[in-house]
Amino acid sequence: MLDGFDHPAPLSVHYTHFDVANRLFLTGHSHQAWPDVALEGQRQAWLDAAEMLDGKWSVVAEKVEQVTEGYRALMSDCSGDITLDTNTHALVARFLSALPLRERPRIVTTDGEFHSIRRQLDRLAESGLDIVKVPAEPVRDLAERLAAQIDDRTACVMVSSVLFGTGLIVPNLPFVADACARHGSELLVDSYHSLGAVPFPMEGIEGAFVVGGGYKYLQLGEGNCALRVPPDCRMRPVFTGWFSEFAELADQQIPGEVQYGAGAARFAGSTYDPTSQYRGAAVMDFFRAQGLTAERLRKISQHQVGLLCEEFLALGLDPEIAQLKSEVSLEERGGFLALECAEAGSLFEGLLGRGVRTDYRANVLRFGPAPYLSDRQLRDSIGLLGEVAGE
Repeated sequence: MLDGFDHPAPLSVHYTHFDVANRLFLTGHSHQAWPDVALEGQRQAWLDAAEMLDGKWSVVAEKVEQVTEGYRALMSDCSGDITLDTNTHALVARFLSALPLRERPRIVTTDGEFHSIRRQLDRLAESGLDIVKVPAEPVRDLAERLAAQIDDRTACVMVSSVLFGTGLIVPNLPFVADACARHGSELLVDSYHSLGAVPFPMEGIEGAFVVGGGYKYLQLGEGNCALRVPPDCRMRPVFTGWFSEFAELADQQIPGEVQYGAGAARFAGSTYDPTSQYRGAAVMDFFRAQGLTAERLRKISQHQVGLLCEEFLALGLDPEIAQLKSEVSLEERGGFLALECAEAGSLFEGLLGRGVRTDYRANVLRFGPAPYLSDRQLRDSIGLLGEVAGE
């Protein structure tokens, strides 16, 4: 375990525009500050457009490759192709459109998925698909309960690697992957709350699709999401953007048949604002320069989440006001601390009034640290929670 960070934290000097050393940002699980290099990336995007006009897309391709390789490293240097897009919903929608839903109208998921999956599946249920939602709690046997629901009518399973509501790591995902393989079903893992906070091993789930993004722990800002596609995938998304046929535009058209580009182009979209990829490439390079590997980020996160937990327990608050959402070991937690509160919204507002930015979902108040925060800032934030709760 790492020693704590003195104030200000060493990394904070690289975030002067967000002024992280003088602000209490506990939204690391939702929106982290951007390092100063991100602004340089955005500026370069504008300058390249001004100089090269349409010629800029060759440079954009280089930025895409930098971001792609950053994601690949975070996914344990996985094989397969990685397609980028501006948000996870666009990628999830294309994945769903490629499934054989007429022959296999069943999708198995949990009741703890983020909105990009949850809302779309709710709408598909209204249209007649068989959407099976397995209770996300208790998380310790979630994989086994998901696997028990898979049958030969199941098109896919969709599950998070870390639950966005509780911050708990979902164990035994290879168990789900094995069940999918036996029944010919696909597996999609939402890794958004893993990447940058919890190492994401691909061992045992090599055949899975993996979706993730950089708006939260990776500090990439909006517009930088990724879909890892298993090697040799031949699926044909119904929702398909024209970027997918770049390689076929000149000489591989077949009358009456929609063609798909090779590799990452299979699930590609269409024209977008590439500024996000300039910013993303700059931040990925910054992380490499600072040695912020998946393993080091995990060590920092565990120290910080552990400190938040210790400080909260030391407050001795009435459980009717606030209590740990889940009593589990530090190793079972992801990158934030979830507190179950009778009045989560009121506590959130009280903290905001004292300069502490957190967030809440229903009755769960969430504290998300980040590697540019010092131990003093974490202690101060929980101390202010105690003041708010006392009122």
